[in-house]
Amino acid sequence: MQMNERASKLPFAPLLLIAPFFLWGTAMVAMKQVIPHTTPLFMAGVRLVPAGVLILIATAFMGRPQPKSWAAWLWIALFALVDGTLFQGFLAEGLVRTGAGLGSVMIDSQPLAVALMSLWLFQEHIGLWGWLGLALGVTGISLIGLPDELILSLFSNHSFPPSPTLPLPLSFLESGEWLMLLAALSMAVGTVLIRYVCRYADPVSATGWHMIIGGLPLWGISFFSESHSLQNLVVSDWMALLYATVFGSAIAYGLFFYFASSGSLTSLSSLTFLTPVFALLFGNLLLNEVLSPVQWVGVFLTLVSIYLINQRDTLAQTNQKVAVTEQNNTQDERSLPEASAKKLNLVTLPLRESEPEIMP
Repeated sequence: MQMNERASKLPFAPLLLIAPFFLWGTAMVAMKQVIPHTTPLFMAGVRLVPAGVLILIATAFMGRPQPKSWAAWLWIALFALVDGTLFQGFLAEGLVRTGAGLGSVMIDSQPLAVALMSLWLFQEHIGLWGWLGLALGVTGISLIGLPDELILSLFSNHSFPPSPTLPLPLSFLESGEWLMLLAALSMAVGTVLIRYVCRYADPVSATGWHMIIGGLPLWGISFFSESHSLQNLVVSDWMALLYATVFGSAIAYGLFFYFASSGSLTSLSSLTFLTPVFALLFGNLLLNEVLSPVQWVGVFLTLVSIYLINQRDTLAQTNQKVAVTEQNNTQDERSLPEASAKKLNLVTLPLRESEPEIMP
């Protein structure tokens, strides 16, 4: 896998590069038991504000610079609105209104949006192998998150579901699907915005401030529109919230936006495909959720897609070398008859007319 520019300078670089997506996936498992006992916007605020405070405390110990100019604060405010308030708000409300599987498919498809924006804004090369990898990634997370019956019905003559009661939402606007789509777009825009934020502020410090600024409006809306956010929480719920806040938000977002400030956004964002894989595997280990054969195929396609996206330049160069070699071989084969003819022309023997013999 091609190393991110910032990740390559750190010890245990491959593990740190994958860590945000591992932490997001396991945090999703931890949050499954909390969602029925609290309200979505309150939970979204919990994932942002305390995590932002922890990041700022860490930056103080690390001696990282804090934002100073008006330009820095304006970019951080925009970053907070898009990636903090909108993303976490849409995500929390969407999870309540749609299934977790369908929601994870839609939210984890955001690498497509990141690839398109990176191509347009930063002229990042994607190429044939990159687009193929993105397509396989979306296919893989679809096999992971969507019901097996729906997937299998696409290859049979039976409609899904056969009963009049449809488990999937009938109306796009009346379900949480459009909220999950907006959440995916918000995260994609936030991933691109960090490049502009880092022109004026430190990426880690900006991540901490954007989580605080973006999380406070969520708590404000929750205070006026939601009730009984705390009454039903038990000790295990608080432990899950603590894990999701410290590991699933503070550490995960700090690492992700640190890496996103340089290197290929398409390659880094493609690792988001790992999030449902980790969620699925740890759901199997901790919650005894069984993986179906269709989901295993989805896991395989997802891993293949990440390899193709991150190795797209190497694969393209290999193909180019093979094509050049084949072309040279073809030219050599065509030139062999000509070369042979030239050699034959060069090998000439001078002949003299035989003189008549004079008999004595």
